[in-house]
Parts: sequence; structure tokens; C-alpha cells
Amino acid sequence: LVPTTTRTREQYQRVRLPIPTAAYAICANGGHLLVDGRTDEDWHAAVRARLTDECAPLAEIRAHLRATADPAWLLKERVAEELFAYLVVDRAQLPPTWVKELTEWAEPRGWTVSLQGRKIYAVPRPLTKSAAMAEVARRTGARTTLAAGDSLLDADLLLAADHAWRPGHGELAETGWQAPHVTAVAAAGVVAGERILAEALRAAAA
Repeated sequence: LVPTTTRTREQYQRVRLPIPTAAYAICANGGHLLVDGRTDEDWHAAVRARLTDECAPLAEIRAHLRATADPAWLLKERVAEELFAYLVVDRAQLPPTWVKELTEWAEPRGWTVSLQGRKIYAVPRPLTKSAAMAEVARRTGARTTLAAGDSLLDADLLLAADHAWRPGHGELAETGWQAPHVTAVAAAGVVAGERILAEALRAAAA
């Protein structure tokens, strides 16, 4: 079991899971690979090197966000692990074209943009959960990978897994996102989690 999240390491470590410390965990959307609870510095350095080579710097992205966001709907501006940025916004006041315009500006600079709930994420394109998952599979010799997720930032992880599940809640469900090997579970919340766990355990035992 590899907990995988967009949360920072600090945020992840506040989560109490009913299991011992996972041998591997993926934080900051793949920017940090934890091994027995500690950051693998070689992985993190490799990620940073790739971001430097392929993407505009975080400072440029933040400057653009600050210059174009309107205080009328911007609630907070945050940086996660010095890897990516996000805004907390008032969705009711957010202009309908702002995210599209930001996406068009960010794409040629090697960044992706997604709106999830009240948050607008600006994430470097190479910073992915799927890349970190592939590294864990390589290190452990795993021949089959199973994944589950509900947010737009989980899409690359689900696509990269051999089989995956998408619950009936979250942005992926709201947008109707699907893929041939991804099971769309109609249930939401805890019920969805229980069903996904049961199906994943059956798949792992097959």
C-alpha cells in the first residue's frame, strides 16, 4: 500500500492511517518519495533537476498569479514544498474565463492548471504521481499496479496503473472522466472506499 497525495509532507504526516508507517509514500504530487517516512533525497533532486530543465521557474508562475488574480475573489495564495502553487478562491466570484486564460498562459511554460473545489492549482507538467508510482514499482519489483483517486490531479496516476478505480464523488466524477481500464464506482464517500478496497484486494489476489 503506497499512500499517494498532493498534500505536502507535513500535511500527510498529520493524517492518521490505521496501518503501520508505509514503506513508501508519495507526497507533493510526486515531488517527494518517502521511504520509511523519510524523504528520498536522490528522487527529490532528480525531480527538481527535471523541473529546472523543462519548466518556467516557480517564481515566474507566482508573479503571474499575483498580477492577474483579483482580490475580490482571491482568498489565499500558497506554495507547496517550493514545487507548485495554488490559490484558494471564492468560486462564486471567480470569472468564468480566468482559469482558461491562465491555462493558455501556463501551458507553453511547461505548467498545468486545474480547478478543484475552491483551489486553483498550477503544477509543473513533469511533477506527477505516476512517475513516483513507477519508481516505487521499479524498486519493489511490482509487476501489477492498482490505484484509486477522485481528483483531477489523480488522473495521470489512474492512467498509468494497470487497473484503477474512480469513486462517484470528486472532480473526476463531476467531469465524467473515464478510461478503459478505470472502473467508475457509482457510490460515493465511505461506501465507495469500502467497495474500491474490496475490489482492489480481489484484484491483488488474482
